[in-house]
Amino acid sequence: MTDEKVQEEQTEVAEKNTLATEETYMTAGAHIGTRQKTSDMKEFIYKVRNDGLYIIDVNKTDERILAAAKFIASYDLKQVLAVSVRQYGERPIQKLSEHTGISVLPGRFRSGILTNPNAKGYVEPELLIATDPLADIQALREARNTGIPVVALCDTNNETKHIDLVIPTNNKGRRALALVYWLLSKAILKEKGKIENYDDFNIELEEFEAEL
Repeated sequence: MTDEKVQEEQTEVAEKNTLATEETYMTAGAHIGTRQKTSDMKEFIYKVRNDGLYIIDVNKTDERILAAAKFIASYDLKQVLAVSVRQYGERPIQKLSEHTGISVLPGRFRSGILTNPNAKGYVEPELLIATDPLADIQALREARNTGIPVVALCDTNNETKHIDLVIPTNNKGRRALALVYWLLSKAILKEKGKIENYDDFNIELEEFEAEL
């Protein structure tokens, strides 16, 4: 991307008071949903393509990342836990942790981690961030059983019954997951007063991308 193009996008973002342009979200594939939709996710769907794929409204993705950042930043970040059973979500949440101090559990989520004080690796977070409610179902169940609020990245096929704040996005794509957690990181830091402007977060998006 040329310096002129970067400047154009930064100007557009500033004028619209958004985190990223529609083009940025779409280049990362954040808008690509599945061929299934739930009634819970209907409000976040822009249209259905001819091939049957549901398309997510990335303007709502942007709005929800900002809302999630405000919500997450209201907690002590060390008491926030992010999980991802999905392989492509592991590196993004590890980078989220590195830059914000949020705790993470990448990979397999062992039963009892949130509910059994005698379980190996037992933790008592005050807030859970889930990468995919379907893949991270065990973590969601335990959060529900212990009354822990949940922020979750939700695709068109997800149910949101026990989720407190939904971030609508493609939650399976490598680049989409990297983008959402990259944007969430900088938004959280701005909400916490760690950076003054989003541009002060001088970490490249590629650093959040899982290896192929």
